[in-house]
Amino acid sequence: MRIHAVGAVAAAVAVLAGPVVAGPAPAASPAASVASAVKKPVTPASVHGEARISYIESVDDDIRFTIHAEQTPFTRPMPPTAPQGLSTDARGTLKFSHTRGEVTGWAEAKVDCLVTSGRTATLTAVVTKSNVEEPGARLGISVQQGGKGEPDRLGFSWGVVNVDPGNVDENGLPVRPQAGSCMAPAPFTTVIKGGYEVVHAEITKTPTHPQPTTRRG
Repeated sequence: MRIHAVGAVAAAVAVLAGPVVAGPAPAASPAASVASAVKKPVTPASVHGEARISYIESVDDDIRFTIHAEQTPFTRPMPPTAPQGLSTDARGTLKFSHTRGEVTGWAEAKVDCLVTSGRTATLTAVVTKSNVEEPGARLGISVQQGGKGEPDRLGFSWGVVNVDPGNVDENGLPVRPQAGSCMAPAPFTTVIKGGYEVVHAEITKTPTHPQPTTRRG
C-alpha cells in the first residue's frame, strides 16, 4: 500500500499533414533572447514520506520511519577540509519508533546529508531527542521507492549492519561505529504500510576556490 501515486506520463505527438514551405526564420525578440538565457530552477534532490517496515529480526514489532529531507548544497561549512560545505549537504527531519509489546523506543534527528540515484536515496541525520539513542549520534538511512508494483524498501545503520568486531566495550559487547555523512546500508527491509517519494537530482560541482594573490616586493 502506497501513500503516493507513481505513474508514467504519456507523451502527446502532433503530426502535421501536407507540404511544408520553407521560409526565413523569424528574428528572435530581445525579450525571448533574455528568457532563453535564464536557466530554469533545478529541483533539488529530496525524499518524503512515512512508513511501517517489516524487519526480519523483529517481524512482530511495529517499526516506523518518517522522513522529510531536501538537498541544500554547500550550506554546512566544514573547515579546513570543506570550507564551503559539501554538494550533498541537506536539511530536514527523521523520526523513527520501534514498539515491542508495551515498550516503544523512539528518536528525532536533523538531516545533514542526502544523495540520490534514480529511485534510491541515502541520508544521514543527527539525533536531537531520543530514549534509545545518544544525542549527537549520526544515523544512516537508505530508501528505495518501489516501481512496477514492487514495494518500497528501507535500510538503517544499526541492528545487523555497521558492526566492527574488534571494537568492544568493557563488557565485551560490540560498539556501534559512528555513521559518516550520507553513509547507510542497502535498503534491506520492506515497507508494509505507507511509502516514500524520492526525487533525484545530480550533485553539484564544488565551487572553485579563489587563488591567493602573491605580492611582489
